[in-house]
Amino acid sequence: MLDHNPPRDDLLRVLCCPATMADLTDPQWDALLPRARGCRCLGRMAVAARTHGLAQLPGRVRDHLDAAAAEAAHGERIIRWELSRIERALGHLSVPVLLLKGAAYVAAELPVAKGRLASDVDIMVPRAALVDVEQALLQAGWEPTKLEPYDQRYYRTWMHELPPLRHSERGTFVDVHHTILPPTARLKPDPDQLWSRARRLGSSRLRVLAPTDMVLHSAAHLFHDGDLNRSLRDLIDLYDLVGYFGTNGSFWHDLVSRAATLDLGRPLFYALRYCRRLLHLDVPEEVTAAVAGFAPPMPILGVMDRLVMRTLVPREMQGPTDHAAAMLLYMRSHWLRMPPGLLMPHLTRQAVARFVNLRN
Repeated sequence: MLDHNPPRDDLLRVLCCPATMADLTDPQWDALLPRARGCRCLGRMAVAARTHGLAQLPGRVRDHLDAAAAEAAHGERIIRWELSRIERALGHLSVPVLLLKGAAYVAAELPVAKGRLASDVDIMVPRAALVDVEQALLQAGWEPTKLEPYDQRYYRTWMHELPPLRHSERGTFVDVHHTILPPTARLKPDPDQLWSRARRLGSSRLRVLAPTDMVLHSAAHLFHDGDLNRSLRDLIDLYDLVGYFGTNGSFWHDLVSRAATLDLGRPLFYALRYCRRLLHLDVPEEVTAAVAGFAPPMPILGVMDRLVMRTLVPREMQGPTDHAAAMLLYMRSHWLRMPPGLLMPHLTRQAVARFVNLRN
């Protein structure tokens, strides 16, 4: 899925052209390894190095890659165990469970899961089942977090998920969603549409999104609900998902039409645009033309190009301009997530809380 001109940036180049790792010098590795670790891509590099038989890499580099691969493999085992515990906890409920993001990639055994670090388990259940599911998880050892009354109201009234639950013994987190974007967000994908195409995993109650919906959720998570700061790993997820599913002849047509149905055309436009610009993803011309209809007006797109290029990929040194770009994208993510009447009090409260924490 890569075009004939690999990226110039060393980190981007080795992520989409792993064979080029063999050509890196020691100074290049010294600069590259911290950047890859900072964006949680080192495990993926390790898997790619093994796949391409790069045994000739310097010993110290192999040590870093081997450690990252072991960490990712351990994380995958944790996810599988947590999924079995969640299934057990919800066994008495007649509730379907839809896996999202990293948990879905692992359970569906997708290539994108290999070497990928995941910090928690994300699941989605019908909104009507939220109370029963939360109570079942609490009884099975998970505990509530975000105990401040404001935080509880923020999640339960405005967000698309419950406050995160942390297991009392294992310290693992589960996020229980009822849809994929906040109800207050500008874009409003219909959760019933997502359920209608969800795919069951074997004979279990667990399901994953359809391939097109999995890509669109990843795009929405990054380009509508996220602030993009040092989120290259999430763009790599999109690159890997599209590269894997794109070999199916009907995928591309279905992806564009599904984006329109789910009201996720703008995130898809950004996802394909920056996968092409940063990772040189080869997107069919007719798809590029079709998603152009989802593009924002040119002044907004020009600003996004400048901000995303500065924020998404970790640099060796962060300057004032980089911090300003990250802050603007952080504000953008909240602007898209909440209407002004909710946004201003929320941001004011966050700013006051940060100030108090600094004083203490």
